[in-house]
Amino acid sequence: MPVFLCPRCAYRERGSERNVRHQPRGCSRCGFGFAFELLEDYYASPRTALIVCDRERRILVAGHSAFAVTGYDEADLLGHELSARLGLGGFPDGDPVARSLEWGVRVLQVPCTYRFNGSAEDIPAVADVFPAYDDDGGLLLALTPTAPDGS
Repeated sequence: MPVFLCPRCAYRERGSERNVRHQPRGCSRCGFGFAFELLEDYYASPRTALIVCDRERRILVAGHSAFAVTGYDEADLLGHELSARLGLGGFPDGDPVARSLEWGVRVLQVPCTYRFNGSAEDIPAVADVFPAYDDDGGLLLALTPTAPDGS
C-alpha cells in the first residue's frame, strides 16, 4: 500500500485512508494542494527539508523544515535550479537528482553537502530522492543535515 507524504507539513497518510478516485487529492491535515506518493514507508526527520522540483530541477515547493535547513524563505527558493541554489554536491557516486529524473527511481541515503543560505561552508547531509509517479515528472528531495561524525 503506498504512503503519501505532504511536502508542506510532512504528514503521512496511507493510500487506503485517502479514498483517491483517479484524481489528485491534497493533504488532509494542512490542506496543501497535493501529497507526494512514496512506494514504501518513509519517515522524514524533524530536521529534514522537503523540497519538490519539476523535471527541469526548478524548485516548486519548499516545505517542511526547508527554512530551518537551508536558511532560505520559500520565495527565495521558488523557480531556482535545485543544485545551484542549495550548492548541492559532494555526491560519492554521481548526482542522485539526475539519476532519479533519468531513471524514475528512488535514490536513498546519499551522502552529500549543501550550503546554508549561499554561505561558503559545505554542510554535510544525507539526500533521499523520490521521483514523481505522475505525468508531470519531477521529484521530492528530502535533505537531512548530519553531524560531522555522520549522525
